[in-house]
Amino acid sequence: MKFVRNFVLFILLSFLLPACTNNANPPRTEKIILTPNPPLPTRFSLGNCIDTRLPTPVSGELSLFHPVNSDDHSLGKADAFVTILVYSDFQCSSCASIAPLLKSFVKKYPKDVRLVFRNFPLISIHDKAALSTQAAEAASLQGKFWEMHDLLYSRQAEWLNLNPVDFQNWIIKQAESIPVNKSQFEADLTSPALETLAQKAWVNGQNIKLPGAPVILINGEILKWQPNLIDQLENLVKLAILPQKQFSSCPPIVIDPVKKYVATLITSKGTIKVTLFLDKAPNTVNNFIFLAQKGWYDNIPFHRVIPGFLAQSGDPTGTGLGGPGYYIPNETNSFVYDRAGMVGMVNSGPDTNGSQFFITLAPAPHLNKDYSIFGQVTGGIEVLSLLTPFDPSNHQPDVEPDTLFTVTIEER
Repeated sequence: MKFVRNFVLFILLSFLLPACTNNANPPRTEKIILTPNPPLPTRFSLGNCIDTRLPTPVSGELSLFHPVNSDDHSLGKADAFVTILVYSDFQCSSCASIAPLLKSFVKKYPKDVRLVFRNFPLISIHDKAALSTQAAEAASLQGKFWEMHDLLYSRQAEWLNLNPVDFQNWIIKQAESIPVNKSQFEADLTSPALETLAQKAWVNGQNIKLPGAPVILINGEILKWQPNLIDQLENLVKLAILPQKQFSSCPPIVIDPVKKYVATLITSKGTIKVTLFLDKAPNTVNNFIFLAQKGWYDNIPFHRVIPGFLAQSGDPTGTGLGGPGYYIPNETNSFVYDRAGMVGMVNSGPDTNGSQFFITLAPAPHLNKDYSIFGQVTGGIEVLSLLTPFDPSNHQPDVEPDTLFTVTIEER
């Protein structure tokens, strides 16, 4: 499998060894920030932009991780856009914690995500690492690998402290509930072939210097482990899927300079009308209308809503890190953020506007000049106060952000 140079993943994650380690190895002044950016041209013209899509893999690029093959255990479509590959040990507690989450991505994104499991039994530190691997492989010989995978992880607390002999008796008994043929399973469990398979998996992991388990790769890019990786994983999957939706060229000119434009934002809390400032911010308005017409703003979250400051949307991933695959320039004009309802573009520095936009919920003069203003709410401003507070930088598993269902454009 080839490495993908995934800059977003690198920014999100910093290195920390996994929990199962291989012993052998003042007043409000917020800025609106996305991610660090590459150098940009100093000038743009209407309809021009800079490509920000991630580079594609280089053909023939070497990798420590061999391609997915028939020896691996796989869930999901073989041609899925995203492959999550995990090296895992059944006796590892952090592996057990993350296993159901990894499987859930295949169910949630059935067309886009494939999960591949590889054994990495930590034989040097876990007394049942090899035997639990053999149990999964013995079940696999009867077409029941994932059933045994789920049993071993979901009931790990029951067998974790058993000695190997008692564990062997326990797993033989529990295997009947999958079900598998008991006699065949018992014979395969300690067969020379599966004992060799478990040992080989351990040696292979050593040879490529895996630091422990679990080790997770997304499209060939190894994720650096950190304590909140489990909380971050869905965001990483969403970002890995996003390139399918991004654009390969700059927005064409879709505006008519003699017309006026009004955008209608249909949200889960009501309808918001925005008059667009075509004469003052033509490039930004053209980009916004293009994206709206292409359905970019359909069924995406208000991923940042901070009472007394702003409501932000425009990122299909809901992470605050996603964009359309290009940047357009800032446009300065006479408008200022002096009231609620001013509509501006999110950026992470000059000339880094993409698809994300915000609507002020109160005056925000510290944003003046840094963020292009391209519209103003002229109807439904009361809806803004109904939006659910949300901040993607804070883990809020029990809070569901409001939805922007669609943006329609009216010409006048």
